[in-house]
Amino acid sequence: MVSRVIPVDPFDLVVFGATGDLARRKIIPALFRRFCAGQMPDTARIVGAARSAIDTAAFREQVRAAIGEFGGGRDCPHDTMQGFLSRLDYVCIDARGTAGWSELAALLPHDRVRAFYFSVAPGLFGDLAARIHRHGMASAQTRIVVEKPFGHDHATARALNHELAEHFDEGQIYRIDHYLGKETVQNLMAVRFSNVLFEPLWNSQYIDHIQITVAETVGVGGRGEYYDKSGAMRDMVQNHLMQLLCLIAMEPPSRFDPDAVRDEKLKVIRALDPVAPHHIVRGQYEAGSDGAPGYREAVGDPRSKTESYVAIKANISNWRWAGTPFYLRTGKRLKARSSVINVVFKTLPHSIFGPDAGGGANILSIRLQPNEGITLRVTIKEPGPGGMRLIEVPLDMTFAEALGPEGGDPPDAYERLIMDVIRGNQTLFMRGDEVEAAWRWTDPVIAGWTGRGEAPKPYASGSAGPDAAEEMLRRDGRQWRGINP
Repeated sequence: MVSRVIPVDPFDLVVFGATGDLARRKIIPALFRRFCAGQMPDTARIVGAARSAIDTAAFREQVRAAIGEFGGGRDCPHDTMQGFLSRLDYVCIDARGTAGWSELAALLPHDRVRAFYFSVAPGLFGDLAARIHRHGMASAQTRIVVEKPFGHDHATARALNHELAEHFDEGQIYRIDHYLGKETVQNLMAVRFSNVLFEPLWNSQYIDHIQITVAETVGVGGRGEYYDKSGAMRDMVQNHLMQLLCLIAMEPPSRFDPDAVRDEKLKVIRALDPVAPHHIVRGQYEAGSDGAPGYREAVGDPRSKTESYVAIKANISNWRWAGTPFYLRTGKRLKARSSVINVVFKTLPHSIFGPDAGGGANILSIRLQPNEGITLRVTIKEPGPGGMRLIEVPLDMTFAEALGPEGGDPPDAYERLIMDVIRGNQTLFMRGDEVEAAWRWTDPVIAGWTGRGEAPKPYASGSAGPDAAEEMLRRDGRQWRGINP
């Protein structure tokens, strides 16, 4: 089954920071794949804007190399590549000055959608927004896309919201979280709200607990300076894991509409209880047996107390979820790369087969990466004549297998999200009040461990994280699932 490509209106997309790492790895390759899929109108154009003093020809060669490395362009027909490159222009621009802005404005017609992607440091967001407005490039069809981190805490996020609101309406601001563009994340909404099998059971009466795991095998790499000022809580929990929690826990919206969906997500964040100190575990990875440096070596600070791992037990105080804990964890240098949501249903109140027959809880696993798909563990009789012995087996819908080769590879998250910007669909983007509410919940957690002077617990690279995280679940009679090498 080949997915249907929905065309978009003619547009101009300006990528600020077009020579940077994110643009090279994600944004430009995503646009190229949409071009190859026939989704880019003939008159659509992409304008790179950055400090690099290069011309359009040099920029096109950089894009050609980036597509070859990251965008599946190695076997691209020459005519296709040339067709895409012909859409590109470049302007050398000063984000805080005047150079380049008149040239950029002259490239952009007034009768179409204009999208400005801020693939730059957050400190430049306000400057870019002001200059877009000052140079007459802001209209009703203008949209701006801002990357995380959106603020460092509630105060800075609120200030940034106000700064952008001076120049653009909320309906023009697209705060991007690439996790929301993943195929499986959207299938989470389809599973919940399109199947009568699940939604009646989606509450504390039937669900014992929910685990959300985002595990990485890599360390901080070249992001050490940024990461040491943020840590896992700010870098992952406040945005990525929070968004997954909202989609799992929210009430059904009245319709699949951007504000209806985001209203329900906001209610979840506001219903989160404060986190008790004994419901938090922070960790920091040590040097591995493979010779990779430990966290403190990687960031160049032998006394750093920044966490590379965090596990949290969260509770939502509303009628649907009272009494059902949500366990969140994320970390670097763990034993496997895995992003998975495990919905663990309660066990039967009584088994007619007796305590020795075996069996266990039903578990719905939503795998975001790698090997995207959904698995439901059910109990069946073990084959053979040995009496009624129960075993657990998976009902597996791995997307690559279920849809077959004709289904093709699922689009990268950035492909979907950028096209949603062009369409003006904000469903998969965070609203300003949602971002601020997430920080209001996160800030006291960070302030708490800072005030207590707690150092993160060391854990071995290539492990599942600190032992204290396992103990946090053992105290509740539960265990972690989801990190498998």
